[in-house]
Amino acid sequence: MIKNFYMQRIGEKAKIASLNLSNININKKNSVLKQFNQYLKTYERSILNANRKDLYNAKLKKIKDSMIERLKLNSHKISEIRNSIGKIIKFKDPVGKTLSYWKRPNGLTIKRVSIPIGVIGIIYESRPNVTSDVSALCFKSGNVVILRGGSEAFHSNKILAKLFKKALKKKKCDVNCVQFVEHKNRNHVDYLLSDMKKYVDLIIPRGGKNLVKKVLDKSSVAIIGHYEGLCHVFVDRDADLNTAIKVVKNSKMRNVSICGAAETLLIDKMCLKTHCKPILEQLNKLGCKIIGDKIIKKNFSQKIKIASEKDWKTEYLSATISVKSVNGVKEAINHINKYGTSHTDSIVTKNKKTAQKFLSGIKSSIAIHNASTQFADGGEFGFGAEVGISTGKLHPRGPIGLDQLTTYKYILAGKGQIRK
Repeated sequence: MIKNFYMQRIGEKAKIASLNLSNININKKNSVLKQFNQYLKTYERSILNANRKDLYNAKLKKIKDSMIERLKLNSHKISEIRNSIGKIIKFKDPVGKTLSYWKRPNGLTIKRVSIPIGVIGIIYESRPNVTSDVSALCFKSGNVVILRGGSEAFHSNKILAKLFKKALKKKKCDVNCVQFVEHKNRNHVDYLLSDMKKYVDLIIPRGGKNLVKKVLDKSSVAIIGHYEGLCHVFVDRDADLNTAIKVVKNSKMRNVSICGAAETLLIDKMCLKTHCKPILEQLNKLGCKIIGDKIIKKNFSQKIKIASEKDWKTEYLSATISVKSVNGVKEAINHINKYGTSHTDSIVTKNKKTAQKFLSGIKSSIAIHNASTQFADGGEFGFGAEVGISTGKLHPRGPIGLDQLTTYKYILAGKGQIRK
């Protein structure tokens, strides 16, 4: 690829900033975050004006409603962003923690100590709050971040990144600890993925299936992230009906456009007569389109579309759910492991043994018993915010918060020992 001087310069500045950031103590980091939080309040009107430009452009381009909902900012959402940053400020320094310590027979002591990852590239779509959350999490965990947001949120992301840099400058820190790629040209993304291994230690994609696939195909840098959030709720034969209704309704309809929204409902054949109709009626009342297998259709009087193989593989991100009847927990586990995306899956049951079989049998990074799949969120885990959800098998898994943005090194101390 032809040398991209713009991105090259961003990489060079990031490396220098990473060295400078290693010398900043936790008090100074927190003072930057407090200043940024204050700027979010002071410049709220400017942020909302920038967001209106993005919303106007998105509607002109006829971007789908679920994407526009993710893009939209208002006073309440800015308040939520500020609350998240407030929580991050209160957390202890994730860097320099002794994770484990032991002494060898020869007298050597060994410590495993947390350290920053280094320079992190975040490629994301739609949600402007990612700019704020990621900047705060990366900075506090001692990481420099390069932000490349989606073009649909360009103006919103730009002003939020600008305010973080303003806070850095005010507190006399390297302003390049947070850098925003201010060009919409996709060649910059390609270059970040394939030609910046010298500068970037990790790439985190946060967006739809196509974005993540592109990152996986092109990146020469290590990646953590998830393809899709194809989440399931399994209503077991021993499920309490009221609990099942609450959990299914919330998992699907609280917010249909997030990755933790349930896309498939599995119902045990042994409780179809008692549970199927009441649960689906509640979803139907809320305007949810139901796509079911032939057995579900027989147990539900409303007109529903018959599900195909494709439906079990679909992340709708809308008020649509596919519903399948299964013969017990084993079949539910097999279905989830075949069609799921290792994101978040929940079982509703009063039977603890069945619950344990489900929780240990599914491959998901987040397994839930008697609660909504929409708890798949760093804020709900008590992390303050998240960079994303990791569904890979290697570290980290699930929500990526402060502690998950660190790696570690071993420190050995001796008194002149030599190996025989």
